[in-house]
Amino acid sequence: MIDPSQLLRPEPVFVDKPIEAFRDYTVDDTDPIKERVRRTYYAMHTNVTVDLVRQKRDKWLKFNHFKATVKEALLRLNELVDESDPDTDLPNIVHAFQTAERIREDHPDDDWFHLTGLIHDLGKVMAFYDEPQWCVVGDTFPVGCKWAKSIVYGPESFKDNPDTNNPKYNTEYGIYQPNCGLDKLLMSWSHDEYLYQFLLHNKSKLPEKALYMIRYHSFYPWHAGGDYRHLTNEKDKQILDWVLEFK
Repeated sequence: MIDPSQLLRPEPVFVDKPIEAFRDYTVDDTDPIKERVRRTYYAMHTNVTVDLVRQKRDKWLKFNHFKATVKEALLRLNELVDESDPDTDLPNIVHAFQTAERIREDHPDDDWFHLTGLIHDLGKVMAFYDEPQWCVVGDTFPVGCKWAKSIVYGPESFKDNPDTNNPKYNTEYGIYQPNCGLDKLLMSWSHDEYLYQFLLHNKSKLPEKALYMIRYHSFYPWHAGGDYRHLTNEKDKQILDWVLEFK
């Protein structure tokens, strides 16, 4: 019997690539992938505001756009190349199986973890329902407070965002209270937030830590950049290790 996961493990070109060489967001206007990534993030950072996030939540959290099995949603991802990813130009379904396979190797007894890896990006199907990729893919961040320095391309990339100069939203705490917890933050609209809310809506039996992984694995300014700790609470600190294990 052929093991299909053998065909979907990380490509040979990445085998010897050092970890620090991934997620390279340096600007190089001669590199088409880097330019694609930069355009996607600048569009995101210009357009994602408190008002837009609230509009998207109102639109998508009615859960009335489509019905699909997990397999059907995965197959749709075969048609999607993530425009925010500087490391690959492959369809997203490949990433789904690569992630699940790597988790299976490292955590063979945690079947819930394998499943989490397989489905973690299914929210990207929004891109097939009239959402631009800048509103679907990429790293996430909270709106309604000051932009963190560790966000991809930095605060400069938000210069044309109307919230940048809004005194209600551009302070350290903005609309939040100190150590209010990640659950209280209004996160940028993304595939992560959509899938997390979808799983809650459908009463998923995945453990809470799996839901945290799905919701926050793209929140790099928090789990990798060390920012927003003034907004996190003890529960967030406890779950951080699992999010780091997933990313």
